[in-house]
Amino acid sequence: MTLPPAYGRASPGRLRSLSVVFPAFNEEDNIVPAVQAALEELDLRGIPGEVIVVDDGSRDRTAAEVAGVARLDQRVRGVSHADNLGYGAALMRGVRESRCEHIFLTDADLQFDVRELERLEAYTDDYDIIVGYRQRRADPLHRRVNAWAWNALVNRMFRLGVRDVDCAFKVFHRRVFERIGVASDGAFVNSEILARARAAGFRVKEVPVSHFPRRSGVQTGAQPRVIGRAWVELGSLYADLRGLGSRRPPSA
Repeated sequence: MTLPPAYGRASPGRLRSLSVVFPAFNEEDNIVPAVQAALEELDLRGIPGEVIVVDDGSRDRTAAEVAGVARLDQRVRGVSHADNLGYGAALMRGVRESRCEHIFLTDADLQFDVRELERLEAYTDDYDIIVGYRQRRADPLHRRVNAWAWNALVNRMFRLGVRDVDCAFKVFHRRVFERIGVASDGAFVNSEILARARAAGFRVKEVPVSHFPRRSGVQTGAQPRVIGRAWVELGSLYADLRGLGSRRPPSA
């Protein structure tokens, strides 16, 4: 496997190589700062790595902005879906495109600080998955209430033991995705990944991270079609893990 180059000093940390994956939908104002922040973190920490942006059928200039950054830095790769396939489909496309030992899944909306990757890195020797949880969630009250209820539900159904299932700040050793398959195309993908990983015996560590208000672009996770798809995928996974004959995920 040929790894992307590293710039700067040799890494003193535990991440020997890192793929940063950004799923993006209509993030033309945010995507360049997000990619640049990730590249700066790789440089600062001397980590060989790459940044993969999966444009999930955006109707704005997201793909063009990514192409411009990619021309300037060979570590950046843009992948585009002709249509909007869903958050889960974009996330898993990025995983399949990745080449490094660890995979960092985060969002392109600038609501997280990639410099806090260091908090997760400290546990990569001892855990297969390190998940962030938002100490103070910078979202409206109704979204925080909905998230609390959803988190309580999936934790009860799948015994995840994770306080913030959908926090978009997670590091995985690539062996996790080599072992499990993922079927969810929508917002349920985070719950499915963690449920299947728990069932497969992978070790999970939680770490607190900061969360910031979205300054540009439109959040789409609360749209009725997104919520409806998540409920369908939840039922499918529940039946699958209990051997009730629901659909199986694609092979890893």
